[in-house]
Amino acid sequence: MAVKGTGRKVASRAGKVLSNPAASKNAKRTAGSALSQRKSPSRTTSKKVAKVASKVMRNPKASRAAKSAAGSALSQRRQKQTSKKKAAK
Repeated sequence: MAVKGTGRKVASRAGKVLSNPAASKNAKRTAGSALSQRKSPSRTTSKKVAKVASKVMRNPKASRAAKSAAGSALSQRRQKQTSKKKAAK
């Protein structure tokens, strides 16, 4: 998997989500995760935050900035390694 990091535009949007008092707890959690990966691209999104980011992406009321940060966090989730035993079944 290629090492990814949060881009400048997404980091800016994540900052706006964090400073918005009307933003949901889930939106702020995913924005924080995306922002923390700005300077540390080797960091990956946790399973818990990925689940929350998925909820933000499906929420029709979530802002564009919140969805952008959630998408960034999801794209930095470590992919599951499939074992050969599972693949053979």
